[in-house]
Amino acid sequence: MLQGKHILLGITGGIASYKCANLVRLFLKEGAEVKVVMTKSAHDFVTPKTLSVLSKNEVLSDFFDTADRWNNHVALGEWADVFVIAPLTANTLAKLANGICDNLLTACYLSAKCDVYVAPAMDLDMYQHPTTLKNLDTLKQNKNTIIPAQFGELASGLIGEGRMAEPEFIVDFIKQKLTQSLPLHGKTVLVNAGPTYEAIDPVRFIGNRSSGKMGVAIADEFSKQGADVTLVLGPSHQKPSQKNIHVMHVQSADEMFKACQSVFQHCDIAVLSAAVADYKPTEVSDIKLKKKDSELSLTLTKTVDVLETLGKLKTKQVLVGFALETNNLIEYAKEKIQKKNLDFIVANSTADEGAGFGFDTNKITIIDKHNNLINFELKTKQEVASDIVNYVIQIVHKHV
Repeated sequence: MLQGKHILLGITGGIASYKCANLVRLFLKEGAEVKVVMTKSAHDFVTPKTLSVLSKNEVLSDFFDTADRWNNHVALGEWADVFVIAPLTANTLAKLANGICDNLLTACYLSAKCDVYVAPAMDLDMYQHPTTLKNLDTLKQNKNTIIPAQFGELASGLIGEGRMAEPEFIVDFIKQKLTQSLPLHGKTVLVNAGPTYEAIDPVRFIGNRSSGKMGVAIADEFSKQGADVTLVLGPSHQKPSQKNIHVMHVQSADEMFKACQSVFQHCDIAVLSAAVADYKPTEVSDIKLKKKDSELSLTLTKTVDVLETLGKLKTKQVLVGFALETNNLIEYAKEKIQKKNLDFIVANSTADEGAGFGFDTNKITIIDKHNNLINFELKTKQEVASDIVNYVIQIVHKHV
């Protein structure tokens, strides 16, 4: 969920600042890019050098550095996808609540256009003081998110609320909040991708030129939109970038069907982009076939039509198919919509330059079950995936 996110971490001068080295590490482990802004008093608890080495970015504390270069708080505020202030001391809390801008961190706060999360950290009496509670309420009213302080032993020796939330809790809290705000939060999605290999003997197979790039990009995009995604992937070197995608690796059309069938009955959305073989050898040799005659004849048997079979099992699911054709693209695609009980189909042609198997780009037409057509220009497969998922989101919202 944090993959590729820009996280601006603001650190203020509390004893809990030492935990921020681990917080930076955890954000990076999630695939985020991190920049750190510190108040000068935070330097007493954790060094900028430590945080710079961990984040792989310069740590900033002043509007002007030693080279007399202006550190642009506006640019930092625009760069960030998420601004996390941890620990948030009572002093900085009061500044944020009242719009006081006397250091780089508070200037970044007032410039931020993204979601802001704050993790208060102070002693028990300070945390419970009416002024503190009022300031926290002001931040909430200004649409900031409070990461609740935890109960435990405090620096003063008292026991109670006021401890900064542990780094692991902060990361999980932010991930959960970001997921809940996404349009496909709570939805389960099945995507299949890649070719299938139908064995002739232990060495040879019948296959096709599908790389799986399009389907993997679709799975990634669904995950970015908050869905719980299962990717059934045929023989392919492609890997999803989103770490929370469940991948089921298969080889043959039969394996592809069994895997998809097991997931389909529990899913809300299914996008079947895999290039499943239409035929397989009737008999598979246990040993490598030797080259003897000038010709070799194979008897082929039709494989199960995964998309059509799932279409017959469809109840509440949004079902999406693909049509890759060399000719009569729209005509054949429309036939598939009705025959396979689809909500819409993604049609593309090998005749279009830069589209089809093996390319990093694709050019598609979306056709819905009412024969409405939307034509798209040639785009990267990541951009195409976004177009497809956005169209699914429109359908899902209509059903709600």
